[in-house]
Amino acid sequence: MIAIAILVYCFLVIRFVVTLNNCISKPFLPYSSQPHTELVSILVPARNEALNIPHLLASIQQQEYSNYELIVLDDDSSDETAAIINQFVTTEPRCKLISGKPLPEGWLGKNWACHQLAMLASGKYLLFVDADVRIGEGFIRSAIQEMKRKNLSLLSVFNDQVMLSAGEKMVVPLMHYLLLTLLPLRLVYSTKNHQIAAASGQCMLFEAEAYHTHQFHQQAKAEVVEDIYIMQRVKKAGLTGAACLANGLIHCRMYSSYQEAIAGFSKNLMAGFGNRVWVTSIYIMLITVGYLAFLSPDVTQLFPGRSALFLFYGSVLFFIVSIRVMVSWLSNQNIFVNLWFHPVHMITIQLLLLISIYKRITHTNKWKGRRISTK
Repeated sequence: MIAIAILVYCFLVIRFVVTLNNCISKPFLPYSSQPHTELVSILVPARNEALNIPHLLASIQQQEYSNYELIVLDDDSSDETAAIINQFVTTEPRCKLISGKPLPEGWLGKNWACHQLAMLASGKYLLFVDADVRIGEGFIRSAIQEMKRKNLSLLSVFNDQVMLSAGEKMVVPLMHYLLLTLLPLRLVYSTKNHQIAAASGQCMLFEAEAYHTHQFHQQAKAEVVEDIYIMQRVKKAGLTGAACLANGLIHCRMYSSYQEAIAGFSKNLMAGFGNRVWVTSIYIMLITVGYLAFLSPDVTQLFPGRSALFLFYGSVLFFIVSIRVMVSWLSNQNIFVNLWFHPVHMITIQLLLLISIYKRITHTNKWKGRRISTK
C-alpha cells in the first residue's frame, strides 16, 4: 500500500508540474488583426446535425473574413440537416451542399466525409470544423496568421466548450482536464518527436498543398482518434504542426445532456491511450480511487505526528485544487463550477472506463448509428 501511495502522490505532483507549465506558457491562439486574403475552404461533415448546423452557418456568415468557400457534406442524415443547409445556400453563394458517397469498407464515417470534402476544396487553406462548432469573430484571420508565423502544415485548436446543462458540466470538462494535465501543449510544436502529439478534430486547419500531398484523412481512415493520429503523421512526414487553446475565438457545444456526453466520451476514451485497457485503467485508478491509499494505516504510520500527516493531506488538497483552477482558467471554464463538480468528474471517468471496456469486449462501440471498430 505504501508503494501505491508513493506512486499516486508522485503522479499527482507530475500532473501539477505539467499543468503549471501550460499555465505559464499560455498556449493560446494569439488574436491577430493582420489582414489576409487567401482563399480558405471551410469543410464541414454533417450527420444528423439539424440542431447544431444553423449556429455554425450563422457564425461563418458573420465572419469579417470574406474570401472563403463553405462546403458541407450531408452524411446520410435522417433529420432536416440537408433541408436547413439548402435553405442557407439560397442566401449564401459561397456555400455548397454535397451528398456523401456510401461508406467504403475500412473507413470510419467522419474520416471518409472529411476525405471527400478535401477532394472538392480549392482553397490555399483547408479548415475542417465539426457541425457543433461556432466560429468567433477574428478566428480565421488569427489562425492564418499563426500558420504563417510558425510555418505550419497543421494547426489544431481546442475549442472553448459551451456547457448549458448540469449533465454537460459533469462530463465535458474532463476533455481539457485530461489534456492539460498530461501534456505541455507547446511541446507539440517545439519538438520533432512525432509521438508527442495532440489535436482536436473539432477544428483542424491545414495548408492545402501539404494535405493533398499526404492525404492525411486517407492515412487515418480507420482511426477512431483520427486527430492525434493525423498530427503524428504530419510530424512524421517532417512537417510542422501545432496545437493551441481557443482563447475565446472558437466555441463548441459537444453534447446537450449527461447521457449524450457519456456516449460520446466513452467511444474514444481508450483510443486516446492507444486502445490499451491496462494503460487506461492504471491512469484512471491513479487519479481517482488511488487516493484511498493515503488513508491506509501503513501510510499514516509513516508520519511522526498529526501535524505532519495534516501537512501531507494539505499538500494533496493543494495540488488537486490548483490543478483544477489552472485547467479551468486555461480552458475558459468556470473555476468554481469545476471545483464543485470535481468529485462527480472523478466518478464519471470511472464510469466511462467501464463503459469503454464493455464496448470494446462486446464490439458494440457505435456513434450516430454506425459501428466504430477499435484495434
